[in-house]
Amino acid sequence: MAQKYTPSARTAGTSSTKTTENIQPVQFIFEKSNYILLAVSAVVVALGFVLMSGTTDIYSSTKIVLAPLVVLAGFGLGFYAILKKPAAK
Repeated sequence: MAQKYTPSARTAGTSSTKTTENIQPVQFIFEKSNYILLAVSAVVVALGFVLMSGTTDIYSSTKIVLAPLVVLAGFGLGFYAILKKPAAK
């Protein structure tokens, strides 16, 4: 059976507010520049897929040469954005 929750008795005069001594700033894994590069790489990959869908000509040089290179460049930029180390302060 489930038991009832009973809060512990508080002593008179204690404050329930938290002190700001223990608050630590949030540490992100990446810096702002990493996130910007990652967003740019996603846009480049999307542009490559738009170029790949292109015209009705199946064998156009845009579809078979340029678009795959743009997609690969976008993936390469994404890998660089992930592996880039933060600048020394």
